[in-house]
Amino acid sequence: MDYKSIKSFNEGIIIKGVENFELDHIFECGQCFRWNKGLNGNYIGVVYGKVIEVEKKDNDVKIYNINEEEFNTLWCDYFDFKRDYTEIKEKFQKDPLLKRSVDFGYGIRLLQQEPFELTISFIISSNNRIPMIKRAINNLSKKWGKEIEYKGEMYYAFPTVSDLEEASVEDIQSCGLGFRARYVNDTVHKIYTGEVNLEFIKSQGDDICHEELKKLNGIGPKVSDCIMLFSMQKYSAFPVDVWVKRAMQFFYLAPDVSLPKIRSFARDKFENLAGFAQQYLFYYARENNIKIE
Repeated sequence: MDYKSIKSFNEGIIIKGVENFELDHIFECGQCFRWNKGLNGNYIGVVYGKVIEVEKKDNDVKIYNINEEEFNTLWCDYFDFKRDYTEIKEKFQKDPLLKRSVDFGYGIRLLQQEPFELTISFIISSNNRIPMIKRAINNLSKKWGKEIEYKGEMYYAFPTVSDLEEASVEDIQSCGLGFRARYVNDTVHKIYTGEVNLEFIKSQGDDICHEELKKLNGIGPKVSDCIMLFSMQKYSAFPVDVWVKRAMQFFYLAPDVSLPKIRSFARDKFENLAGFAQQYLFYYARENNIKIE
């Protein structure tokens, strides 16, 4: 467990003695799209139909707009606080190449996010830039999600399956999804009708989970791995995008190695910790703008 104690205060809770937790590392490492940094340095997110705000000072983390019971039933798992990240990092730091990435992104934690929202979000993410992804998800939420007020500002929960089932391809497209609108529409319909059950897919072994997600339109190997890793706790997943490809080529492999071979090499090398290694490598490569000659 990566914290010592919890206590309440009038606006939320304070988690004392937190380890391996840095706001920028967690919320800017490519795993989530509904967290934004405020002028005060805090991050505000719309998660599980609620707006919460996170602040870190020294080794204490304040989470606003929740209570202890909510922390124990949801947010402790969401922030993966029960996992000892020091143990993971010590294993990785034995590899002098990976050590650089771990030391750089030392405060990363893998969030345990909601599978439906993650599936739709990462379909939207395909061949897309983060500002555009965030805007499209926010547009969908604003159009079909529940309004939530927090500190005088209006936020919007991610739509439910039944909310989005009412939307046409054209409606979805108008939110800035482009060609991905038909993939989202098709996936929503399959989940709504029960043809696809994300909880059942989540309950399967890692390789079956990977293949089942790829049956959905707009989901290839990388997006499938992202959904598995960020919402289904499948930690052998190793999403390979341009940054991870560059990192793997920079540290381990020749420049001409294919994406499937990179994924296979990483899963063999890092085994059930592959997903954690991926996040350290991705964050290091992107933040340092690694290029391969």
